[in-house]
Amino acid sequence: MTKIRSWLITGGAGFIGSNFVHYWCRQYPNDKVVVLDALTYAGNRNSLVTLEGQANYSFVHGDITDQSLVESLLRDQQLGGIVNFAAESHVDRSITGPDAFVSTNIVGTHRLLEAARKVWLTEGMASDHRFHQVSTDEVYGSLGNDDPAFTEEHSYQPSSPYAASKASADHLVRSYQHTFGLQTTISNCSNNYGPYQFPEKLIGLTICNLVRGKALPIYGTGKNIRDWLFVEDHCRGIDRVLRAGQSGGTYNIGGGTELTNIELVQRLCDLADEVIGASPELQARYSESPASKGVPCSSLIEYVSDRPGHDWRYAVDISYIERELGYRPQTNIEQGLADTLQWYLANESWWLAVMDGSYQQWIDSQYATSDSSLGNGQPS
Repeated sequence: MTKIRSWLITGGAGFIGSNFVHYWCRQYPNDKVVVLDALTYAGNRNSLVTLEGQANYSFVHGDITDQSLVESLLRDQQLGGIVNFAAESHVDRSITGPDAFVSTNIVGTHRLLEAARKVWLTEGMASDHRFHQVSTDEVYGSLGNDDPAFTEEHSYQPSSPYAASKASADHLVRSYQHTFGLQTTISNCSNNYGPYQFPEKLIGLTICNLVRGKALPIYGTGKNIRDWLFVEDHCRGIDRVLRAGQSGGTYNIGGGTELTNIELVQRLCDLADEVIGASPELQARYSESPASKGVPCSSLIEYVSDRPGHDWRYAVDISYIERELGYRPQTNIEQGLADTLQWYLANESWWLAVMDGSYQQWIDSQYATSDSSLGNGQPS
């Protein structure tokens, strides 16, 4: 059981990172939390605004590729742990522009590892330390309909530049454990959803589009399958790994809910029909939504050309982390989707600000017609 009480959270202004920072500050109010984020397009400091002024929390605007900055933070702030969420994570973007994925996901992780090795090991600042790498199930490749779910022993077979960059980072983390004795852990998660998710991903984009009466593009037949994990459950899983995980260990964190993409979008449409259809206030606010006009939101669904190299199915077996660390997801898909929809409805200013400007121009260019080679912005 680790005794670390001071943490550097990289990528802490992103979707999963910001949820984790909120979770950790709430669960462990006496721990020091320093967030390092480059605030690229998917990083949003507004996701952390409610933490400003808390004594145990601070924010640093910087890049994980800046090794000297990371070293100074570890040294000056006396930080004994790193949780690395910082990553380029959108598969479509990795297809159209892979260089950024190599820079952040591979080179950035290497710079973090080198900083940790120098300060914690060479300088001897922290004998009790932990470097945790937040990874993805996409490193394992794709499953067929009848294949068993990925276990921690499954070989890496990444299909996209994004997945390959994350696989490379995982290998680097393992090498620093084996070669230098750096105390590391890795977690590979399934598809996350929930509050603060940048609306290029499937669930966030679907909600933002259906309330505005915009098309809901779906790749190919919509039959690709993903295992969905509510982000708060992911945070709980990482908590268990940090507090009780074996150094050098790898743990799969999943939600235990497999759905095709079209099934997921249809559930969101049905939920929005119900919630908006019962609220005159929401109908007035979202007058362009089909639900405000008595028309099913599913009428917005459009099928578009499939993404290159689109993996068919992901699913992770969580029996190891359940057996070793007592982790189980607590939020079923019905509750998770309902909570997520309610969050987006209650935080319109957050996602409208995110979708303004250059990002809105980019997303319009990708999804303007059914001839697009990139489709609906789904994460995997």
